[in-house]
Amino acid sequence: MIKAKIFSFLFLIYLLINPSMAKEPSKLITEIVNEASIILSSSDPVESKIIKLNNIAENNVDINGIGMYTLGKYRKNLSEEQKIKYTKLFKSYFLKSFSSRLVDYSDPKINVVSEKKINEKYTIVNTVLEETSKNPEIKIDWRIYTKNPERPLIRDLIVEGLSLARTQKEEFKSIIQNNNGDINYLFKSLEEFIIK
Repeated sequence: MIKAKIFSFLFLIYLLINPSMAKEPSKLITEIVNEASIILSSSDPVESKIIKLNNIAENNVDINGIGMYTLGKYRKNLSEEQKIKYTKLFKSYFLKSFSSRLVDYSDPKINVVSEKKINEKYTIVNTVLEETSKNPEIKIDWRIYTKNPERPLIRDLIVEGLSLARTQKEEFKSIIQNNNGDINYLFKSLEEFIIK
């Protein structure tokens, strides 16, 4: 149950990147949490909140980059047609799977602990999700793509040492491997999830 709530919170994080905020990664994270609280604590219907968060995600999260990463070695063998199909499917999958779980959080409390620039392309921001009566304290590391400092993008989250992007990659790999390497089975799995 705690694990499910942790991942639900991760879904929220992925959807709350806004380039109009401060450009420094650590300040950006603080702004994200403030924006999340406003959206999630509003009296708007759930559907309206999801639309707002999805709009933020489409404009500010590197959904295509995450999607290609999660395919691993299989992306090299995609035809142009398959690549276009997968990109569309992954985007719909990403938005539905993440935003549908946001309503579990009304006012997340995250504190920035430190920031470390790995290289010109990536910065890691270390944060802590405060303990509540229902959840323990959780350490969250944000992997931020900063090649363009005017538009930082989230590429991954590592929660208590577990990478969300890598977890998704392993799940997709398993689906493909269990179906003799046929990527069409992954497409089918994503389609089934989207139309539920």
